[in-house]
Amino acid sequence: MKRLGVLGGMGPAASAEFMVRLTALTPATCDQEHIPTILWSDPRIPDRSTSVRNGDDLPLPWLIKGVEGLRRAGCDYVAIPCNTAHFWHHKLSGLGPKILHIVDSVAIELKNKNVTDCNIAILGTQSTIESGLYQYRLNKFGWNCLTPSKEQMDDLIQPAINLIKSGKIDESKSMIMEVIDSLIAQNIKAVVLGCTELPLAIRDETYNGIALINSIDSLVRLSIDACWENKYNYTS
Repeated sequence: MKRLGVLGGMGPAASAEFMVRLTALTPATCDQEHIPTILWSDPRIPDRSTSVRNGDDLPLPWLIKGVEGLRRAGCDYVAIPCNTAHFWHHKLSGLGPKILHIVDSVAIELKNKNVTDCNIAILGTQSTIESGLYQYRLNKFGWNCLTPSKEQMDDLIQPAINLIKSGKIDESKSMIMEVIDSLIAQNIKAVVLGCTELPLAIRDETYNGIALINSIDSLVRLSIDACWENKYNYTS
């Protein structure tokens, strides 16, 4: 069995949720069958969204330090339960451990749910949406990615994410669902919760017949597959 590193702290609640879901979704029958895992959780990492929008790399030295620490600890794979941090995925990939890509895990999840060649919606931070992190990779595989309007991002989605980060999860849910309802009217087949804070508020797997893709769970499944004999038949 391979050793998994988790580069976390972005935010701390999403990292904790990743660890809980890793334990819950691993098909182990005893302690010894769970994946050896090391969590590097550093909430001091500069805000990823701000840096993407400003065009600077302030988080990068912190991310590199985390990956190198996990490499020294013997990790074969690294999962990063923060969507926006994957903006620097290509700059982290040559540091030793294989860095699993959260968007690739979502693509596999969509295929496993038979959601192919159709309209899907992407929710995430302003920088994730503006950078095209999901749209670029998923459009190549046949999905047409729709995103919230600028007004919805400014007035509902980004404020909801900020509420979740401050621990006000219940207050955020109605804001997120208002946007999802508007996107469903555009003939989508799935909504990707492309910020690891969003699944903390939206825990359902479907809504009005639409698949809700949890980016934490998809990354967890890819991590399990990478470390433990392809239990989910993910491509790692």
